[in-house]
Amino acid sequence: MVTRDDVIETVVSLFKKAHTELPDDVINGLRKAYEREDGVAKSILKALLDNIDASRTLKVPMCQDTGIPIVFIELGRDLCINFDLKDAIIEGVKRATKEVPLRPNAVHPITRKNPGTNVGLHIPQIDIDLVEGDRMKITVMPKGAGSENVSSLKMLLPSEVSKIERFIIEAVKNARGKPCPPIIVGVGIGSTFDGSAKLAKKALLRNIDSMNEFELNVLEKINSLGIGPSGLGGKTTALAVLAEMGYCHTASLPVAVNIQCWANRRASAVLR
Repeated sequence: MVTRDDVIETVVSLFKKAHTELPDDVINGLRKAYEREDGVAKSILKALLDNIDASRTLKVPMCQDTGIPIVFIELGRDLCINFDLKDAIIEGVKRATKEVPLRPNAVHPITRKNPGTNVGLHIPQIDIDLVEGDRMKITVMPKGAGSENVSSLKMLLPSEVSKIERFIIEAVKNARGKPCPPIIVGVGIGSTFDGSAKLAKKALLRNIDSMNEFELNVLEKINSLGIGPSGLGGKTTALAVLAEMGYCHTASLPVAVNIQCWANRRASAVLR
């Protein structure tokens, strides 16, 4: 049986892992980018790779912006829990903030008051999906503000399907070096106004090597912009474009672009 303490300890350990061990697919993407770059771009990518190694060795966060805590839960319908799941996740975030440690980033939107715990109204952001089975999968994704601030959403008309690609590319072009490229571009197509943004964020959980033809085509056009690592020019503006789709209203076509920095921090664990 999964207990409250199991969830708390798992959330703490996952935030530690996410902040100190970048996923292999992202590291490999950065290494490939390093091999094809030269000049300043190559030097920047070398610094990023050295930073990743140092973070893993020293067990300290790889970036000073430890992000806003986002937690995705896949909850099996046959798994019985007798505790407040959201409360356990919140407690795990509070402990992770002290133990990792994490910079306290969560503030009131108007007063800017900071409780110092990364916990407040609707934060951590918790997304729960009911799935088949008797397990619980917990995924954490700390999201930095530099990349979040340049994300975009547009309500296109159903007749404007051909404008989706242009909107994605323009979002990256307008962001330039602000999101700390090379970036990962999450895209949500369809659903509702808020649903498309959720799809775009969840797309960032995918392995960056899982791109389809559409995604690879957009990636090629983004990299032709020449923005490059840290916005200082180069062949690699983005490591991946990852899109998720959802059915939408017959009169709507929402499209969201959620940009992620090079530090695509995410970690998962399964509890039974």
